[in-house]
Amino acid sequence: MVSEYAQSDQFRGARIHLCNLAGLEIRDCEVNGLKIVDCYGSDVYIGGYFERLVVNDVDVTAYVEAELDRRHPARALARNAASPEDYRAAWDVIETLWSATLDRARLLPDSKLHEQVDGEWSFVETQRHLLFACDAWLGNAVLEEEAPYHPMGFPAGGTPPEEAAKLGLTLEATPTLDEVLAPRLARMAAMRRVVDGLTAAELDRVCGRKPADMYPDQEYVVRRCLKVVLKEEAEHHRYAVRDLAVLEAGVPEPQ
Repeated sequence: MVSEYAQSDQFRGARIHLCNLAGLEIRDCEVNGLKIVDCYGSDVYIGGYFERLVVNDVDVTAYVEAELDRRHPARALARNAASPEDYRAAWDVIETLWSATLDRARLLPDSKLHEQVDGEWSFVETQRHLLFACDAWLGNAVLEEEAPYHPMGFPAGGTPPEEAAKLGLTLEATPTLDEVLAPRLARMAAMRRVVDGLTAAELDRVCGRKPADMYPDQEYVVRRCLKVVLKEEAEHHRYAVRDLAVLEAGVPEPQ
């Protein structure tokens, strides 16, 4: 979920020349128009959502997207969902993926599930974020529940703590995986009920609420809200399995 908050504009339009930027990390920032020119180094990593990405004068946007879709077909299903049947098919795949991945995660020690890989969210934090995403876009916007936000939900990076507090979120909580999965799986079951009953008319219904007060005042249609849930699930599953592989590599084989 892309953060709605710009933390600072102090570097907007800056020019950096002849500096040693080895190890520099840019996270949760708008980088529209960013240029890295005549630089050198090894192990350069770029991750995020980019409408156009050019490397050494070669537009690699389509290649990267196609390769990600090849490795993670749920991304394309989520992105291209149009009919009620498409939404159901995408959710079928997402449920199956998470079922297998949760079984895999449970084989790790609890401490590993709270470990962050390269500064990314831990496995437990990822589940907390997906809980929040479903609370906001499904529970609040689509279903208009009276109390849609679970305290263990974890919003997007860059969300001001005071905004999280208004929703009753306890960001500093350190729940176990099972404690998070209780509301998380209940939310997934609610999504299953919604997609099973979807009609074309319901997809085009304008929601009476936005996902949360901190989101822009604009029109939110059911199809858009449910697609956000699908995309969040697909993308964060990709991140989760990437990091699980690292965590598993650090666990000794049983003797």
